[in-house]
Amino acid sequence: MVKIYLDPGHGGTDGGASANGLKEKDVTLAIATRVRNILVNEYTNASVRMSRTGDQTVSLTQRTNDANAWGADFYLSIHINAGGGTGYEDFIHSNLSDSSTTAQLRNTIHAEIVKLIDMTNRGKKKANFHVLRESNMHAMLTENGFIDNATDAAKMKTSAWLDKAARGHANGLAKALGLIKSSTPPPSGSVVYRVVTGSFTSRANADQRVAELKAKGFDSFIDIFTQSGVTYYRVITGSFADKANADKQVADLQRAGFEAFIIAVEQ
Repeated sequence: MVKIYLDPGHGGTDGGASANGLKEKDVTLAIATRVRNILVNEYTNASVRMSRTGDQTVSLTQRTNDANAWGADFYLSIHINAGGGTGYEDFIHSNLSDSSTTAQLRNTIHAEIVKLIDMTNRGKKKANFHVLRESNMHAMLTENGFIDNATDAAKMKTSAWLDKAARGHANGLAKALGLIKSSTPPPSGSVVYRVVTGSFTSRANADQRVAELKAKGFDSFIDIFTQSGVTYYRVITGSFADKANADKQVADLQRAGFEAFIIAVEQ
């Protein structure tokens, strides 16, 4: 198995950059969760671990220590930029040469992301970031647009762009790391059944629902989308190719005291 560590930047008390009605911690989690789902559902040899799966506070040291202890093969940290620019860029550690294996892997991933992310390509860069320096494996950090740029932020508010950004990351990882496609991948136009246990305009209310679900033994994540100019935080408690499995999840949730319903999402 290829062990991939996904690190959605910031979280909890560290919101990261914020502007245009968005918080970096929310957008990074939305992208990383989608990347995880693609890798787990579509490849047979991808093992994925995340530094956080909800709005938790996790220090930089905790993140790299966790990845090192797990023995990850690749560390991918996902961020959103700020500071008066526009577009996509990514980083490897400043001590690495352009001919290093990490640089070659980054080249492949970078190419796949810029095909789909629909943003200006700011290029491939280097920096002495903690997660690139203290991780024992090949590591890369992506900066997916500028949250304080109105054009970039408008894209971040749509599920369609989040899906494209995630697909670019996943395609790049698959190509760079030699992931093996499942023999029965979901065909184009296929439907995934997502179980929803709440849709909120308040992130705090969505976080509370996630905590309530966790207390009852249900894993969930928050999907951010915008409709008619309003940002919603939808709590997803399961994503299934088989509707019967989604129906069973709804029944289990209802027995536990939660309202739940199913939405069909085209792949």
